[in-house]
Amino acid sequence: MTESAHSESPEQAAYRAHCKAWLAGNLPPRPSFRLPLGPLEIATEEQLEYLCAWQKAAYSAGLVGCDYPGEYGGGGLRDCQRIANHELKAAGAPFFPNIVGLGMAAPTIVHHGTEAQKRRLLPPLLAAEEIWCQGFSEPGAGSDLANVQTFAERDGEGWRVRGHKVWTTLAHFATWMILLCRTDRGRKYEGMTYFVAPVRAGVGKGLTIRPLVKMTGELGFNEVLFDDYPIGDDLRLDEVGRGWQVAMTTLLHERGAGSLVTPSSGGGVGDDNAATLGASGLVELAKRCHRAGKPASDDPRLRDAIVEMLIRERAFAQNERRAAVRALTDHPLRLPLQHKLTLSELLQDTARLACEIEGAAATLHQTDAHAPAAGRWPHAYMNSYGFTIAAGSNEVQRNILGERVLGLAKSK
Repeated sequence: MTESAHSESPEQAAYRAHCKAWLAGNLPPRPSFRLPLGPLEIATEEQLEYLCAWQKAAYSAGLVGCDYPGEYGGGGLRDCQRIANHELKAAGAPFFPNIVGLGMAAPTIVHHGTEAQKRRLLPPLLAAEEIWCQGFSEPGAGSDLANVQTFAERDGEGWRVRGHKVWTTLAHFATWMILLCRTDRGRKYEGMTYFVAPVRAGVGKGLTIRPLVKMTGELGFNEVLFDDYPIGDDLRLDEVGRGWQVAMTTLLHERGAGSLVTPSSGGGVGDDNAATLGASGLVELAKRCHRAGKPASDDPRLRDAIVEMLIRERAFAQNERRAAVRALTDHPLRLPLQHKLTLSELLQDTARLACEIEGAAATLHQTDAHAPAAGRWPHAYMNSYGFTIAAGSNEVQRNILGERVLGLAKSK
């Protein structure tokens, strides 16, 4: 049964028909340059411009932010974003570039922002007119978020920020950053405050961005240094000292639980590489790659491994469907919270198996005409490690599931 076969209200059915019709005639042509595998790998201005134009077109057509209130730039609908996400994916549409804005900043602003903040920040975020990044991780506080040391000190009517953030995706393109700072060194959880910080306007005024080169040779991640960086108090989200609670809202959405709490904006959906980089792509790859003069698909061990990945991929898809039906979930956060864990490991294991199928050819660069599948699989494998670390490492995610969902004792 497909998702569209579920019972839908007349409004939802009409909206699905609108999405299908619009996508049928408005998918953008493939560009002459290489697109990144996902939002975390956007490296050039031309990639960003192409993807932002696509997100803005989809937003104008009502496929982005449709569940948010109209006064905040949304479509004012109810439970329709999941329909848009499904149709975008089914159409093979490019992904949306503003992943931090859509998936993390927008729901956090909706829950904790002032009326003025919502009206100012959300419309350009949804339209990809302003790109967002996330200032959480630090050199000494990656998955240990409660240990952040970047400090915001009161300075008249505003604040001065000093510190160092790292792994800041898209900071080199960002207009805004969701920024978690310590404002009281004597208190741990109650000593943090959450800001929305101007990035582009702050460069050279106490804010420095240094790109980090990944093992793929690409950019994407950055480190951001703050040296008496000024920020107005009107850019603080929620009360002073409630940064930890606000950050938990952000992480809840980053880890995949947002659909149960607030409207989703469609962050990261519609990756046009999904068809070739999913487990189903392994079948064609195995037919094309050869071992000792025979197709890799003739190897029974590889065939078994491919079938295992196909089973895991199907199970993940069914769990996604089940998570959308509250009556079928034994715990409201179990399936959403395991989404990031299971998806990141499925993608990583699939790419690892693809490299094994390719054999020595997996060492060929993307620019080599002999590279199988245009070199996408080894590239995906190297990039997959960022996903297993992001939003709290998978080890942290297992602890959260064990303690908060299964009720197990805290690990020491």
